Amino acid sequence: MLRPYCPPNPVYPIIWQEDTVVLIDQTQLPGKYTTVAITDYQEMAKAIKTMIVRGAPAIGIAAAYGMYLGARDIQTTDRDSFLSQLEEIAQQLRQTRPTAVNLFWAIARMLQTAKETPGSVEQLRVSLLATAQEIQAEDLQTCQAIGDHGLAVLPSHSQQLSLLTHCNAGALATAGYGTALGVVRSAWREGRLNRVYADETRPRLQGAKLTSWECVQEGIPVTVITDNMAAHCMKKGLIDAVVVGADRITANGDAANKIGTYSLAIAAQAHKIPFFVAAPLSTVDFKLATGREIPIEERHSSEIYQVGETRLCPEGVEFYNPAFDVTPAELITAIITEKGAVAPGKLIRLK
Repeated sequence: MLRPYCPPNPVYPIIWQEDTVVLIDQTQLPGKYTTVAITDYQEMAKAIKTMIVRGAPAIGIAAAYGMYLGARDIQTTDRDSFLSQLEEIAQQLRQTRPTAVNLFWAIARMLQTAKETPGSVEQLRVSLLATAQEIQAEDLQTCQAIGDHGLAVLPSHSQQLSLLTHCNAGALATAGYGTALGVVRSAWREGRLNRVYADETRPRLQGAKLTSWECVQEGIPVTVITDNMAAHCMKKGLIDAVVVGADRITANGDAANKIGTYSLAIAAQAHKIPFFVAAPLSTVDFKLATGREIPIEERHSSEIYQVGETRLCPEGVEFYNPAFDVTPAELITAIITEKGAVAPGKLIRLK
């Protein structure tokens, strides 16, 4: 029987507290632990866009609360007018991060709640808050299930495994357990983890800053490597499996994740190392047939040419900064969801 998860320092990136959403400011980690109080939907939209909150499931939760905050401030008692203004709020939130499908999924669920709830505008507001809280609670349970299903499919050749991950798909990116790092946590809890290798994840360094920070909080052994060291570590026999998260998965099993994931999958295949994608079913966009249809967010060039206040590149250089890439289904060993781990081509069975 799996033991209950009792971390010494649980991390909850989103907290509903006294009519305010409190976010851990992930842009300040690991140097400084600070929180940001969000009181209206415009502030939430900015927090999502500027990556104060990040990670597909966490973005979805934040957007759900953003919808409620917006609904709370709509000044009308007319139901049709309320729903019309709520749709305008939804559209502004949709524009913050185009690749993470959980954002759109959560907004759609909030709109459906508003449309299907009978009664007054005030009753709609009550239902919207309850739905946002449900989305958050469900995500925590979902991620714990993902972690345990992932544990069941990890390689069995060794009792203790070394796992490589990319970007941050941990507690900070979810309601508080993680998808890819949820698998890591389950392995650690059951004594099956030797070490985590965390890609630094250029250009925002989420692996170096966030994944390593989470591991340190719980005493999980972690080694940070630069992104271009991964193939070398595989060749040296240091990596038993790769586990990453996803921001959107299409019906055929193609998976969009932080830029650099695709090359990691190619390296894993070359070294005959299993490559797993861990994500909730809410990340699967069954409306899209293949990864070619996924919109890829491009971010500001300053993420590449400077670190902090230090400029790395000369003036006059051009830049290309896609935030995500798409890993083809044929490079993925299995997709780990809350309903179990399946081959990418069999995702439709879980719909």
